[in-house]
Amino acid sequence: MAENAPNLPNFLLSVRLKYVKLGYHYLISNAIYLLIVPILVAMLLHLSTLTIEDLMNHFAMLKSCSTLVVFLATVYFMSRPRNVYLVDFSCYKPHDRFMMSKQYMIENMSKIFDEESIMFQKKILERSGLGDKTYIPIDTIPFKYTFSSYLNEAEEEIFGAIDDLLAKTRVKIGDIGIIIVNSSLFNPSPSLSSMIVNHYKLGVNVITYNLGGMGCSAGLISVDLANRLLQGQANTYALIVSAEIVSSAFYIGKQRSRLLPNCLFRMGSSAILLSNRSSDRLRSKYQLMHVVRTHKGADERAYRCAYVDEDENGKRSVSLSKDLMAVAGEALKTNITTLGPLVLPMSEQLLFLASLIAKKVFKRKMKPYIPDFKMAFEHFCIHAGGRAVLDELQKNLDLPEFLMEPSRMTLYRFGNTSSSSIWYNLAYSEAKGTIKKGDRVWQIGFGSGFKCNSVVWRALRTVDAAKEKNPWTDEIQDFPVHRSHPDA
Repeated sequence: MAENAPNLPNFLLSVRLKYVKLGYHYLISNAIYLLIVPILVAMLLHLSTLTIEDLMNHFAMLKSCSTLVVFLATVYFMSRPRNVYLVDFSCYKPHDRFMMSKQYMIENMSKIFDEESIMFQKKILERSGLGDKTYIPIDTIPFKYTFSSYLNEAEEEIFGAIDDLLAKTRVKIGDIGIIIVNSSLFNPSPSLSSMIVNHYKLGVNVITYNLGGMGCSAGLISVDLANRLLQGQANTYALIVSAEIVSSAFYIGKQRSRLLPNCLFRMGSSAILLSNRSSDRLRSKYQLMHVVRTHKGADERAYRCAYVDEDENGKRSVSLSKDLMAVAGEALKTNITTLGPLVLPMSEQLLFLASLIAKKVFKRKMKPYIPDFKMAFEHFCIHAGGRAVLDELQKNLDLPEFLMEPSRMTLYRFGNTSSSSIWYNLAYSEAKGTIKKGDRVWQIGFGSGFKCNSVVWRALRTVDAAKEKNPWTDEIQDFPVHRSHPDA
């Protein structure tokens, strides 16, 4: 989109106090149970100093203390959330027959678009940040897709990602109790999740969900849903599949707002295996720490900035509004204001609150302090929606180029793969060997509605790049590539 759109709003202009309060509410709600631990430890330490005679003389007190200890321990263990681990994940790498350069794409477009539409898409492609090795389903030239081609693409991407994940984790498909699939635009009946059940002949007790119409942030919404389901089911695996069937979104017409997705969206999918089994902790890569979701759908402008409807000729497609960048910026500002208290060190929070109080309470004319999120995270996996989006996020979050590298290289090599793009980002970091034990990863996704979602992971072990196998493995030595300025 956004190559011709207005810039993101400057995050320094305004911060709403209610979202700061919400962040602290999350923090207090999750931390309250941890206060029980020091109380239990203090009581046990005191009891350890008593002699047998003391215990006999204070039997009633000992009985009361024991009852309290049991009660507090029960409250703690019953109330604390289950730990959720990311055992591993996989990203689908399409066959080379689907690879299409920008020039080859323009040449094929000449058969179905008028000259003005071709020139517009060519301009967008040149400024998009995409390279010449992205993938488009081109079994039918020139882009004459049918329901059958949509289904073929779905099977190719979804089964490819799942098969790779099962091979990496050595988990039997029958041991998976929860399956969540997200695909915004292509939602056949039976559903894509039922397609998985049928293909792998899963048991009757498997719980399945199919999320549609939730845009490029749906993968993180799926993580949140899986986390909530895993809290209620012990010793369970959850499989999340994120796929966007780009052939179903290809637009043949003249409206520029609908031509933009043709230039940005590409084939791609991911499969993620989550577990709440304590025995999986040692072999898992990451632990889920936080999920923060922001939904701006009550605002009409936000609701319609990425919208599926028909053009004047009755052709159904995605229309991207000129307001998309501004809406995304507002959603991100709200999201990070809530996320901040959960992840930022106290020094950053105090500086932020001091500036906020000075501005809101004492009415001083000053810009609020924008916390340094580089102090909270070692890795940033920002949805690779487009070059302009990444440029603006880098500026507003004050991120150096090396932290933007995974997102930029994902956009360059694979294009905008929608909700799976954040996993290609993380796979890039793993292939580069930069994930170390204890590192914190921030995944940021945007989606229609309008939504901005954040998921935070902590690395449980150092990921050995030499032992990893993902779409970047065979070519990681060629990255990063030099990016010329779009106006050059």
